[in-house]
Amino acid sequence: MTTTKSDAALLIDGTWEEAEATTEDRDPGTGEVVAELPRGSADDVDRAVSAARRAFGEWSALAASARAKYLIAAADALESDVEDWARLMCREMGKPLAESKIECARAAAILRFFAGEAHRPFGEHYESDNAGTWLFTRRQPTGVTGIITPWNFPAAIPAWKLAPALVFGNTVVAKFADDAAVTSLRVARALYDAGLPKGVLNVVTGPGSEVGAALVEHPEIDAISFTGSTDVGHGILQSASKSAKKVQLELGGHNPVIVRRDADVPAAVAAVALGAFASAGQKCTATRRIYVNRAVYDDFAGGLSERARDLVVGYGLDEGTEMGPLVNEAQLQGVLEALERAAKEGNMQGGRRLTDDGLDKGCYMSPAVLTDLPHDSEFASDEVFGPAVALWPVDGDDEALELANRTTYGLSAAIFTRDLNAAKSFVERIEAGIVHVNSQTAGAEVHVPFGGLAGSGYGPHEQGRAAREFYTEQKTVYLDPAPN
Repeated sequence: MTTTKSDAALLIDGTWEEAEATTEDRDPGTGEVVAELPRGSADDVDRAVSAARRAFGEWSALAASARAKYLIAAADALESDVEDWARLMCREMGKPLAESKIECARAAAILRFFAGEAHRPFGEHYESDNAGTWLFTRRQPTGVTGIITPWNFPAAIPAWKLAPALVFGNTVVAKFADDAAVTSLRVARALYDAGLPKGVLNVVTGPGSEVGAALVEHPEIDAISFTGSTDVGHGILQSASKSAKKVQLELGGHNPVIVRRDADVPAAVAAVALGAFASAGQKCTATRRIYVNRAVYDDFAGGLSERARDLVVGYGLDEGTEMGPLVNEAQLQGVLEALERAAKEGNMQGGRRLTDDGLDKGCYMSPAVLTDLPHDSEFASDEVFGPAVALWPVDGDDEALELANRTTYGLSAAIFTRDLNAAKSFVERIEAGIVHVNSQTAGAEVHVPFGGLAGSGYGPHEQGRAAREFYTEQKTVYLDPAPN
């Protein structure tokens, strides 16, 4: 991909800029420095917001199809660069190469989907009670939008926020997470290289306590879209509410799986292992809790334990690696400390730091399977963001559903069964925004809404047609002819 400066730079008012201060961006698999990230400031945020405000009028006045052309051009560039881009993702945040390639391709697909929104229906016509009145709704851009993205999906999540924001006519100031900012910047670079007008997209990297806070509190920001931890999200909501900003939050998940006695146990084991351990368990839709009917509990627990033991942990660019390192040392230590507490309450397989075979320089651990924990334990109620999953035996569907719903979260959930009635009951009774039957809790297609209930989200859902609810405002129009 062609660049005009370093891959790590601020983008403000159409210009790539360096910063006086930088932060080291390290490969979690080797400890090597991948890049020096610019450490932006509140002043940089202010300049970026001013640029976005200046650009808003002209950008929002363009035909949606004209805006869509920039997304299509960016998607073309990203698709041609998937191999290199995926390798960067692997080096920057540890995701194995095969997973990274899938995510990079998905980011391009997201841009293409939202480019297609330019020609989809964008309002409704109603019959008025008054003869001769045209009564309809129309949508217009929300305004200058602040976007804050996490490190765990550094290609897909920036794409699924930037694409609808831009195609619907908003201008943007984005803050990408430091642990994967260079990967995310490739999305911005592709849009910039496509000729996006200056000021339409601005990017300021830096600490959330300074850059993120300045973005949320800025009086010229009309809306904030955030994906990240529940605690940070709640702080953003409280801060943004002071100036009545529109807020969209995608937060944590503590996602349950129910395995009924009629389930295909090997298929359930394979799906749960993928949902729990892919991306080293570092995703909000990862499987965390499993409630298994006693009739098949031993078979399921044995199968999952065997799969966890056999999982190949290693550097993401090495052939055969199934699970890479956690994103950084602090993340690894937090997970290991939670597992140490859990081991005092129940039984644990795995969950140890790995240092053999050249893994000593990275943030590696073995996947953990926990059993015999109390139902009020940490792993029963709180999200631990790593490759660890807990199992409990249950006597029937009612008990399983009661336990599955016994958290403050409501993002994703799954059931494994051959019984259609049981599946229907689960879909109706489970408290989750995303529901799977006979598939893992993780995963989302680009054209359908994505979002959680309760403590897992706030505001309109993301992706698909749902995205327009956040990135546009609706007007109702009464149009009467002038008197003759």
